[in-house]
Amino acid sequence: MDEFLHDKPSKPRTKDEKQKVINRLKRIEGQVRGIQKMVEDDRYCVDILVQISAIQSALKNVGFSVTERHIKHCVSDAIKQGEGQETIEELMNVMKQFSN
Repeated sequence: MDEFLHDKPSKPRTKDEKQKVINRLKRIEGQVRGIQKMVEDDRYCVDILVQISAIQSALKNVGFSVTERHIKHCVSDAIKQGEGQETIEELMNVMKQFSN
């Protein structure tokens, strides 16, 4: 795994921010369990594929939310501290993985 510049955000997430992300992830977890049940119940393939697509979209939206917060806080703070180039490169490497 790549080395990252920081192991914690420059500005810790608020309780509300954490809860929103956790709630979204729990919903996604429930959707995954639902797909497992659909497979167990031998449901129609297209119905399963539609649910997989919904999960992919939900995960992408969580990723965008985390990315937005990272840019507004961590990247912005790094730029102010003169570490902008390294932090931007780190983010770009992750974004390349995210887009695959």
